[in-house]
Amino acid sequence: MHTTISARHCEISEELRERAQSVLQRLTALVDRPVDGTVVFDVAPQVATAEIRIHGSGGELFVASGEDKDHRSALDRAEDKVRRQLEKRADSRRGRSARDVV
Repeated sequence: MHTTISARHCEISEELRERAQSVLQRLTALVDRPVDGTVVFDVAPQVATAEIRIHGSGGELFVASGEDKDHRSALDRAEDKVRRQLEKRADSRRGRSARDVV
């Protein structure tokens, strides 16, 4: 899987870069054959943002962004949003396969 962590209009610490890497690893473990994962940090007046994008091999795309006073908190918010998307997809797949069996 290809991983990209970048920052626009700001600098990020090595610690935050490593945290973003571990977040991507946790999230892509929930995706069947992930192709790539991207985290983009940005800053606007008074707010830090983090966007997470994960592409699956089946053309699936999961995108979420989080905003907060610092990049770490924004990353946590984005992670929660992507995790909900991934869990919702997994639930719908389980429900679909159960209906097909009946």
